[in-house]
Amino acid sequence: MEAVPARARAYVACAALGTVLCLLPLPALRTPWWAVALLAALYAACEHVVRQRLGGTFHPVLLAGAFLLPPPAAALVPLPGALLSPAGHRPQALRRIWRAAELALAVWSAGRVHWLLGGRDAVVGSDFPYALLPCAAAVLTFCGALALLDGGILALGMGAPPTPFGQWGRVPARRAWRGLFSRSLAPVAVHGLAGLMMAVLWRSPYGPVAALLVLLPMCVSWWVFAQYHRERAAHQATIRALVQAVDIKDGYTRGHSERVGQASVMIARELGMDDERVEVLRFAGILHDVGKLGVPTRLLRKDGPLTPEERRIIELHPEYGHEMVRGISFLGEARAAILHHHERIDGTGYPYGLAGSQIPHSARVVAVADAFDAMTSTRSYSRARPVPAAVAELRRCAGRHFDARVVDALTRALAREGWNPTVTAGSPPPGPPPSPRPGGDRHGAGRAAP
Repeated sequence: MEAVPARARAYVACAALGTVLCLLPLPALRTPWWAVALLAALYAACEHVVRQRLGGTFHPVLLAGAFLLPPPAAALVPLPGALLSPAGHRPQALRRIWRAAELALAVWSAGRVHWLLGGRDAVVGSDFPYALLPCAAAVLTFCGALALLDGGILALGMGAPPTPFGQWGRVPARRAWRGLFSRSLAPVAVHGLAGLMMAVLWRSPYGPVAALLVLLPMCVSWWVFAQYHRERAAHQATIRALVQAVDIKDGYTRGHSERVGQASVMIARELGMDDERVEVLRFAGILHDVGKLGVPTRLLRKDGPLTPEERRIIELHPEYGHEMVRGISFLGEARAAILHHHERIDGTGYPYGLAGSQIPHSARVVAVADAFDAMTSTRSYSRARPVPAAVAELRRCAGRHFDARVVDALTRALAREGWNPTVTAGSPPPGPPPSPRPGGDRHGAGRAAP
């Protein structure tokens, strides 16, 4: 992992300073310290259980603090749990400070809005449905503050990897805030309702003990949600194992699959696809050559030109790949991309000679990503082309071999973001490229023109 950029460190320092400023009014307030300590301890326990055992975040206690306490006191609640919990990635101290500052600022903002709208009096008096209005405003503020702060840290270079195949690093500003608010609004809204129930019961004659009972069904539902994510993580681990097997078998294309996945994501985002389809296209790019596991290794590693019969055998790899992933239901349209990524718009591709709109859209995306990476990568039989030369070749073949709209999308994405693919452990070592081998691309893939 690369060192955290100075701009990201400065951003974290500003967030920490903002947290200190939020806490300054505490000495002048009549703060119920026992309630602050109890909520802080409760949040620290939930943080440990949810983040370490189940995965994810758990905000009902924080929002209950925003509904019950003055904003500066509410900002104290997340600090012990965030500062003491493992960060998972280095530098851990910086990430703990960031997590604590981010949550403190979000809770302070939510508490401030709730306080200004008279929510505290509504909670004390159990005044429904009026209590829902300041609660909803506070939840929106909390969610918006988290999205704003998270987007900033992603754009400045201390963000989380999009998938297990990614690396920690900077996300382009154009995408840093995309979808953060909308994706988190629903779960935060549910946590807000639970926090409101905790606050109302806390102020009721039954006291804090009754408020704790609200957490039981929340923990059960979170456990069910965590099982779904664990199953998805298992699927991703399976995909990673398949990719590694292909890389071991065909060392000449090592790292190619991950780069095709990255290029497919760039195209999908440029075409305006939603996040779910973008993820499917990532998997399609990563797994597009998995069928090579069914091709004899001697053909994949052959030094001389391929015979027509050998080429026909290699051209079976899309069908092999489709059969291998047929049972992985969550891949969706990625399976069609694996089967048809060597089809051509003019019908000269394989395995079925589909043409034009007969070719699935996902396959057209992966076809362009595959050809682009093949042209810009050094292999045993070809030298890497510069990115502009590869783009020019794709444009030349647009409308014949490739979908012109997909080629335009990749061109725009490259012009804006450049091409800086993740360097994998399996990438070939630096050095002069070997002499091109006669006979063209032995896999029948990656050449923009025959």
